[in-house]
Amino acid sequence: MLLAAVYCLLWSFRTSAGHFPRACASSKSLTEKECCPPWAGDGSPCGWLSGRGSCQDVILSTAPLGPQFPFTGVDDRESWPSIFYNRTCQCFGNFMGFNCGSCKFGFRGPRCTERRLLVRRNIFDLSVPEKNKFLAYLTLAKHTTSPDYVIPTGTYGQMNHGTTPLFNDVSVYDLFVWMHYYVSRDTLLGDSEVWRDIDFAHEAPGFLPWHRLFLLLWEQEIQKLTGDENFTIPYWDWRDAENCDVCTDEYMGGRNPANPNLLSPASFFSSWQIVCSRLEEYNSRQALCNGTSEGPLLRNPGNHDKARTPRLPSSADVEFCLSLTQYESGSMDKAANFSFRNTLEGFADPLTGIADASQSSMHNALHIYMNGTMSQVPGSANDPIFLLHHAFVDSIFEQWLRKYHPLQDVYPEANAPIGHNRESYMVPFIPLYRNGDFFISSKDLGYDYSYLQDSEPDIFQDYIKPYLEQAQRIWPWLTGAAVVGSVLTAVLGGLTSLLCRRKRNQLPEEKQPLLMEKEDYHNLMYQSHL
Repeated sequence: MLLAAVYCLLWSFRTSAGHFPRACASSKSLTEKECCPPWAGDGSPCGWLSGRGSCQDVILSTAPLGPQFPFTGVDDRESWPSIFYNRTCQCFGNFMGFNCGSCKFGFRGPRCTERRLLVRRNIFDLSVPEKNKFLAYLTLAKHTTSPDYVIPTGTYGQMNHGTTPLFNDVSVYDLFVWMHYYVSRDTLLGDSEVWRDIDFAHEAPGFLPWHRLFLLLWEQEIQKLTGDENFTIPYWDWRDAENCDVCTDEYMGGRNPANPNLLSPASFFSSWQIVCSRLEEYNSRQALCNGTSEGPLLRNPGNHDKARTPRLPSSADVEFCLSLTQYESGSMDKAANFSFRNTLEGFADPLTGIADASQSSMHNALHIYMNGTMSQVPGSANDPIFLLHHAFVDSIFEQWLRKYHPLQDVYPEANAPIGHNRESYMVPFIPLYRNGDFFISSKDLGYDYSYLQDSEPDIFQDYIKPYLEQAQRIWPWLTGAAVVGSVLTAVLGGLTSLLCRRKRNQLPEEKQPLLMEKEDYHNLMYQSHL
C-alpha cells in the first residue's frame, strides 16, 4: 500500500533530460545539423542572454583510432554526433544540458554555484521506507513518457538524411535502456550484413567513464522526475556472494515458482515489459530498436554456464584488480593483459590479469550469472539490477582512482578502439561529454560511496605509495642518468684541469697587463659582437 501511495503521488512530476532532444528531432534541425534549443528561462538558444551558454561548432578529435573497426562512413555513431549535428550548445561555467538549463554534476542552485556531495549507499542499508521509495521511483520512471527526449527508429540514411525524421516517444526508464542498446549494437552494413566487433561503451578504455556518466544521468533524471534532489542509486556489494541476495520480492524480484525464467508475481517487476532485446531481428531487418514492448523481464540466477563463469567475484578478485597499476595496456581491447579496466570488466583473469576469452569474470560474471535479460549486452539495462551492479563496479573504479591519483594523460589519447579515445565524444549523449571528462574522482562529480567514506584515509597508501611506485618505475632511468652524469663530470673536470695548467705555463697572472691597449679592446669588442 505504501508503494502504491508513493507511486500515485509522484505522477504529478515532470522530467527533463535524455538524448536526442525532442526540440532537435525536426527535419529543420536535422538538415541544418544544429541542436541549440532555447532555454525556457529567457527564450534564447542555449540561454545565451543569461550567460548560460552559446551555440557553437562541434570540434571533433583527430587522434588516430585503433584497427578494430575497418570501415569509415557506414555507422551513424562514427565521429559522434557529426552525422546528426555539427552545432550544439556549449555551456559556460557550471551550467550543463542540451540547452544549458541544468547544473553540472555536483552543483545546484539557480546559478549552479552551490556545491553538493551525495552518497550512494548499500541497498541493504536502506530503511524499509527508503527501499520502497526507490522501487516506486523505478516504477514511475518505467511508466512516465519523457517529455523532452525521443529515440530514433531509423538511421540517418533511412531518414533521407534528415528530411524524413523517424523518432518515437519512450519512457524515462526505457530511454536509458535504449541508450545502452544503441551504444553497443552492431553496425548495419546493408543487405542483412552486419559488423559485430564494435562497441562504443564496452571492451575498451571508455567502459568505466561511459557507465559512470550513464549512472549520473539516470540519477539526475530520477531527481528531476520526482523532485527528490537527494536521490542516489543504491549499490549491491556482490563480493563473496553465494547467490543473488537482491533477488527477492522484498527487493528486485524473486523467482516465479511456476516458471524459473520469470519473476515472482509478487514482485513489482514481474509486469515489466522489456525493450531493445531482439538484436538478431534488428540486424536481419537492418533496423533499429523502436522501443516497443518485447515480452517480460527474464532472470534465472545461478542456472548459467558454470564452465564460463564458475563463481561470483570474491574480495580477493577485487583486491587483485586494484593492485594493477595500468589503467589500460596493449591493444586496449578485450585482449589487453594486466589492464585494470579489462580485468574489472571481466575479460582477464582476476587472479593473473591475463586476458582469457573462455572466461567471464568480475563485471561480466554478474551479467552471465543472471542468466536472462541481463546476460545480453545491448538489452541488459532492462533489468533494474543493472543499476545496482554498475554502481558497485563504479565504486571499484573510484577506489582505483583514489589509490593511484592518475593524471588525465593516463587515459589513452589515441589508438584506442573507435569511440574510446580520451577526447572522443561518448555515444549517444547530447549534450556532449568526452571520455576523459569522467576519468576523475567521484567527489569532483558530486557523489561518494558510503563504504568508501567509512574507511579512514591511509596517508601512506593513498598518497606516498603511488609516488614511490612511480619513482621505482623510473629508477633505472635515474641510475643511468647518474652514471652518464658522473662520466661527463669527470671528463669536464679533466679538461678544465688541463687548460688551467696550460694557462699557468703562459704569462703569470701578476705580469699580465691590467689595462688592454686600445686596439686590443676594439678587437675584443668586435669578436664579442660576432
